[in-house]
Amino acid sequence: MQSTKYHDDATGQLLPDIYRQLLAFYGPRKWWPTRSGEPWEVMLGAVLVQRTSWTNVEKSLDNIEACWGLEGLSSPQLLLRATDEELVNLIRPSGHYASKPRKLKNLANFVVGAGGVDSLLASTATTPQLRTDLLAIWGIGPETADAILLYALGRAMFVADAYALRVASRWGLLAPDARYADIQALFMDNLPHDADLFQEYHALIVEHGKEICRPRPRCPVCPLNHPFTVGVHLEGAILWQCPRKYVTQEASR
Repeated sequence: MQSTKYHDDATGQLLPDIYRQLLAFYGPRKWWPTRSGEPWEVMLGAVLVQRTSWTNVEKSLDNIEACWGLEGLSSPQLLLRATDEELVNLIRPSGHYASKPRKLKNLANFVVGAGGVDSLLASTATTPQLRTDLLAIWGIGPETADAILLYALGRAMFVADAYALRVASRWGLLAPDARYADIQALFMDNLPHDADLFQEYHALIVEHGKEICRPRPRCPVCPLNHPFTVGVHLEGAILWQCPRKYVTQEASR
């Protein structure tokens, strides 16, 4: 499905300046949180977090580490050797344990079939090609695929999750019912395609969505709830402040 192109000079100045404001307020997030630092652990988390909270994912990862050690968080082969019953018991805190074991095994088979995580990291395939391959795996949707690309494989693909939609709609840049592809296009059309930048920006948006820009927002303490200069290094710099669009409708749900 084609996405709308969202590039314009004003948005191209605003999004980097919002990033700088959030970074100054929260500090570097240095996401994705892992115990092992291994890409396979990121992939596990990207599947396990589907339709649940990260707190529940942590419990599942704790179980995997307790049972298999850190190797369980770095080796897809180890997961493939587990029985479905073993896997269900380990990931039970993440819920949906009728489908998630199958999703994890499908992903593990893909990684092993591609020659392992190191081969995927060194792959000369384009990012769109890798994304297509991931989306062909049963149980891997766009958000999961993009999290794997960005955080596990270091590819510049912005993760357009519910937090990104919430904040971008409140900033007046998207409608509150925007499609995934359009949320992603907003950021990718107006920011340099840099994996480190996308990782940090997405992590800051998640932090902001959890701490301040909640379904019922805490606007008085928001760092964007006061005017700041946008495009300070460019002719025609302006003062901008979060317009808090769609807050009433969303907060009342």
